[in-house]
Amino acid sequence: MLLRLRIALPDRPGSLSQVTGILGSAGADITQVTVLDRGDGRALDDFTVYWPDTAPREDLVRALEGVDEVRIEGVWGTREAPGTYPELEILKFLTTAGDRALGTLIDSMPVLFSADWAAATTEKDPRVTVYASWRAPEDIPFPEDTPPRPTAATLPSGLHVIVAPLPPLALSLMLARAEGPAFHRNEVHRLTRILEIFLTLPAIERGADRVFRRPSARPF
Repeated sequence: MLLRLRIALPDRPGSLSQVTGILGSAGADITQVTVLDRGDGRALDDFTVYWPDTAPREDLVRALEGVDEVRIEGVWGTREAPGTYPELEILKFLTTAGDRALGTLIDSMPVLFSADWAAATTEKDPRVTVYASWRAPEDIPFPEDTPPRPTAATLPSGLHVIVAPLPPLALSLMLARAEGPAFHRNEVHRLTRILEIFLTLPAIERGADRVFRRPSARPF
């Protein structure tokens, strides 16, 4: 099982090695550490670890709870293989995907961002879901108004989302994560850059217009 842990810890020598030592002693095989934030004597890191399928995730939490000034902000499953750059592979594929480009992008979003599902709807009411990834609900909880730029939020239900406009396509995109922490601003920035590149690819608007802008049920 591949897990992602978001951990806040003191930004001082020895803190990171203390956390990695405890994770290793608990049985976690650490494959990647990503620094999300540093400042005011604190750091926020994402740890990607291999963890035995039969072992409860709570064991990891308990192992770290006794460490002074260390706070676990989330533990959740991920399919994003450490040490790779999957967004580059996806963008390369999208350059020749033609009519499948938007659907391919949406299907890839949960993997790229360790999320649960993604979907796109028409911008105007009544909203129509034009494409949704596996595990997306029938009723996509899009807000009434799409923000002018990709924005992270946590819905009253506890669902963490990023909502983003796709202006040339008159569509809105939602990326959702049910477990783990809220989307970090670094994740929002990464999604923003991916969408900027996606929307400049040749034939994206023409292909999406042909395939997705007709009123129909979502293509499952």
